[in-house]
Amino acid sequence: MSIGRVTGFLFWLFAATALLGRSNTIPGDQFELARAYTRSIEFNYVSWELDALWSKLSQWALGTSAYLPDEARKQTTIDYLALVGQIQQAQGRLYEIYADPYIADPKTASADLRLELKRLNTRRTELEPLAESVLQGQISVVVADLSLTIEGQPIPPVLYRITPPPDSLVVSRRDIIQHVFDISIQPGLTVDQQAELEKEVDQSLDVSSLVVGIGGVGLYPTMVMESTDLNWLANTVSHEWVHNFLTLRPLGVNYESAPELRIINEVIARYYPELLPPTPPPTPTPDEKTPTLEPAPTPEPPTFDFNREMHETRVTADQLLAEGKIDEAEAYMEARRRFLWDNGYHIRKLNQAFFAFYGAYADVPGGAAGEDPVGAAVRALRTQSTTLANFLNRISWMTTYQQLVEAVNSK
Repeated sequence: MSIGRVTGFLFWLFAATALLGRSNTIPGDQFELARAYTRSIEFNYVSWELDALWSKLSQWALGTSAYLPDEARKQTTIDYLALVGQIQQAQGRLYEIYADPYIADPKTASADLRLELKRLNTRRTELEPLAESVLQGQISVVVADLSLTIEGQPIPPVLYRITPPPDSLVVSRRDIIQHVFDISIQPGLTVDQQAELEKEVDQSLDVSSLVVGIGGVGLYPTMVMESTDLNWLANTVSHEWVHNFLTLRPLGVNYESAPELRIINEVIARYYPELLPPTPPPTPTPDEKTPTLEPAPTPEPPTFDFNREMHETRVTADQLLAEGKIDEAEAYMEARRRFLWDNGYHIRKLNQAFFAFYGAYADVPGGAAGEDPVGAAVRALRTQSTTLANFLNRISWMTTYQQLVEAVNSK
């Protein structure tokens, strides 16, 4: 690799890292009060970032994946995903051995399995960096084809690293659903520990809080959790890269959308076509339908629509809070949580913090976002834009909602 390429890589790597900060304003007093309960379990981003940067610089300098033929790159990714699946299955069997009340000595009973896990994890350590490089390169090619590069190079470069992401303690006001701040904490807290932390923060700050798991973090390189699902993996890497792309421009991450879907579909279709979902058969027109003399079937009860029910819950909760009925809104959300539970959706806690976190993604109408005008305007602008590049280049330079509305209405 030439010195120029390494120098260019380092420039963009550290320039992007310096610019990728928090997008929310943190009230100092409340934030520090909450940290009294999280300080000992907070995630150490500094050490993770230094380790990730060194790993990516090493991968870039070696450029191993660039010397592999296309079929070998594809097989590397498939082998890695299969390996992750084997590890997850082995971990599940290990958990069952230790949970089985009829096994008196789980350590002895699991000896062979633990040796197998050690072997699999060693192989994963060897294969994972190469698989990351392959997918980074494939997404970069698609990004370039979509004209989202400068002189053929995505800015910032597409970089991610597989790692267990931190959990996030999300805090909202009680009188309005509003993301106030969040604190990244170490993954792996038990449900009891999560509930106790939320209780302490709620009582001390008079807020609504919730510990949530996250699939990826828009650091640089992006932090992405392990998965055997290539569609999900491409989704998350592309999604976080779009965050990074926007953060280097005035928009930042103030508007949430789903432009990464086009990138995902292109990556899977081009490099892993066998993993594309089957195309549904065309719906026959009225003229094509075969007449039947059979009696009409008894109408089935309407299918439970989770998205619709969540939208109704959010809109009603917003209305109650707007009327100053905080206790009533919280009681209503708990009643709705029980209703959702009875219909198969096991949500641990449904409160203002839940909607402040999940309602931030307004990529589809309705749902947890409630009556969100920004999401609708973003979708309208995407529909009006001729290409994905045109959409991102237009919206990335906007800094106010009014600019977004004017752009939509200028058609």
